[in-house]
Amino acid sequence: MNVLVTGGAGYIGTVLVPMLLEKKLKVTLLDNFLFQQKFEIEDKNLKLIRGDVKDYSFVNKILSENFDFIIPLAGLVGAPLCEIKPEEAKEVNENAIDFLCRNANKDTKIIVPTTNSGYGIGKKNIYCTEKSPLNPISVYGITKVNAEKIILSRGNAISLRLATVFGTSPRMRLDLLVNHFVYRALKYKKIEIFEGDFKRNYVSVYDVARAFIYSIDNFERLKDNIFNFGLENVNLTKIELAKKIKDQIPDFEYILNNNKQDPDKRDYIVSNEKILNTGFKFKNTIEAGIRQLIEKNVQDLDYSKCSNI
Repeated sequence: MNVLVTGGAGYIGTVLVPMLLEKKLKVTLLDNFLFQQKFEIEDKNLKLIRGDVKDYSFVNKILSENFDFIIPLAGLVGAPLCEIKPEEAKEVNENAIDFLCRNANKDTKIIVPTTNSGYGIGKKNIYCTEKSPLNPISVYGITKVNAEKIILSRGNAISLRLATVFGTSPRMRLDLLVNHFVYRALKYKKIEIFEGDFKRNYVSVYDVARAFIYSIDNFERLKDNIFNFGLENVNLTKIELAKKIKDQIPDFEYILNNNKQDPDKRDYIVSNEKILNTGFKFKNTIEAGIRQLIEKNVQDLDYSKCSNI
């Protein structure tokens, strides 16, 4: 099979693409290498293309290859970055997806990562399921919700509403909440937490990559569906997350600041029962993810090169 992965040199892509190659799939990786990251894998089944999903004439030439699957990872990811660049966020996260859907072969299957941030602010103690109303409260959430609608209306697609992703990757990101907390715990031994009771769901980047493989292997059974994708029993407040990190970094101190507000107002709990009922099994716990970040010595990384903002 022939797979196109846009944004394949990013945080998720650099974990996913080696898994695709291990399955002996033919992979075309399209990335603009905005962060000057390196992709050092050499494989006869890998075609590496430097380019931008906003360059529609260029993308159209690539689509002439008629892929079996497209996994569109290219995007402006995260609420802070999209607030800074709202027009580009719409262009990349939404318009480029629309272009892919309209110009890819109608038989091409699409597996898209969206986000459970589309739930916005949930009701206390009520789990958000795939049938819950969407109420995105950020530019990022809005563009991803719109992209999901575009792809599902095309048919022949699966949407994975990802929880907040954590863990190590060849293209590391330290601006994601778990990774950021661990970085500060190791480097500065403390962090200031705003609105510490806000909850969200979490998932390992390793399991996210596995989810795409699972979706390819089970596409006919899963297609034209939305799946929340996060650890079922890991709907944590920021304070609960900090405590889990302190369990492994005892000299870490977290300070609650009730006088400041977090610009990211997401606060909800999520049910991931639907994906679990298909037979998918998560392999990486949040405790293991924290341990892996510690072992990677993330405090020694250059934050400016490991962040989307």
